[in-house]
Amino acid sequence: MRHKVSSEEWDKRVELAAFYRAIDYFGMTDIIYNHITARVPGEPDSILLNPFGLLYSEVTASSLYKISVKTGEVILKPDSQFGLNRAAYIIHSAVHSGRHDVDCVVHTHTRAGVAVSAMACGLLPISQTAAWFGNAISYHDYEGPAFSLEERNRLLRDLGENTVMILRNHGLLVCGKTISDAFLDIYMLEMACKIQVDALASGKELTVLSNDLVGYSYELVEKARSSDIEWAAIKRALDKRDSSYRD
Repeated sequence: MRHKVSSEEWDKRVELAAFYRAIDYFGMTDIIYNHITARVPGEPDSILLNPFGLLYSEVTASSLYKISVKTGEVILKPDSQFGLNRAAYIIHSAVHSGRHDVDCVVHTHTRAGVAVSAMACGLLPISQTAAWFGNAISYHDYEGPAFSLEERNRLLRDLGENTVMILRNHGLLVCGKTISDAFLDIYMLEMACKIQVDALASGKELTVLSNDLVGYSYELVEKARSSDIEWAAIKRALDKRDSSYRD
């Protein structure tokens, strides 16, 4: 595969494969389901996507499909017995087609994420981790498995200008200007959901942060925001564990 793509695309493939392995590393997988995409450098209408059948722990740079955002057509097929997940194309093409500021999109079905997605209250401002997102969280109502092209417009409408969306009764969706940004936000969102589930399970009265304090915390985070150091640390951990994602 490496000789078939540009050096820039290969580097992006390695980064995206690392993202898949990082999701596995932190226990945010759902067997072979879910998906992460990233734009191909120099080809803004093309994205990289995992084959539907590989565990996240099996994804490598060479195993990723390259497909068209507009049509879903396969541009470059890996040497794989597995095809593509239609829901992956529906969800990710919706974001990539309408949000040209977005490079990477990740969707998960974690236990805590789905639990919070089923709560009418949504994500509560009860932790510093939840305040990471301020009030910039969107919500999209469940319409059944994402197999309809028509849902793309509603997904994009509900996301709006935010980069984080909770899919009601379904899971979490995060998009980022870089792969490292998307990773850090999905990690923080997952942690915020876990904290909320644990806090609610305690049955104790919760201390809810004020809107002003949430806004202040969000402003501070945005001013100091950088995902490079965290992402470099994650890749060091991945390389110590199994560097085959680079293949």
